[in-house]
Amino acid sequence: MIIDSLENIALYPQISDDVRDFLQKLTPNTKTGHYEITKSAYANIDEYEPKPFEKCKFEAHKKYIDIQMLLSGDEKLDYTPIKGLIISEEYDEKRDVMFFETTNRVCDSVKLENGKFAMIFPHEAHKPQIKSDAEKVKKVVVKIAVN
Repeated sequence: MIIDSLENIALYPQISDDVRDFLQKLTPNTKTGHYEITKSAYANIDEYEPKPFEKCKFEAHKKYIDIQMLLSGDEKLDYTPIKGLIISEEYDEKRDVMFFETTNRVCDSVKLENGKFAMIFPHEAHKPQIKSDAEKVKKVVVKIAVN
């Protein structure tokens, strides 16, 4: 997991210039929806109400690296290595996602807010959309294909 400020995004070679430019141009007024960035990267922008911790699940992906960034509001995101987690929903290849049972493991956590991004790799499970202070958020999730 990489957590950093958008101003430092050029430091990461996994993030192409096209993806970096896309993220840097986003504002809270950017329309929700699906955006094709390159042949190997796309983004979804959604608005939603963050959920109580108990209603959120750990998930992981095999085909894509996630970059998650809030355009408005804030939310917590917990993360931990997938090794040792118990799968609650088997990997769905079409949706590129698997879910895990709640763990008693002490996990790391970050508060996502405008201008801060989290880059999550396939060996990491993450629990997004945890309510922090905001009642509603607008978030972009960029998917970068793993080679």
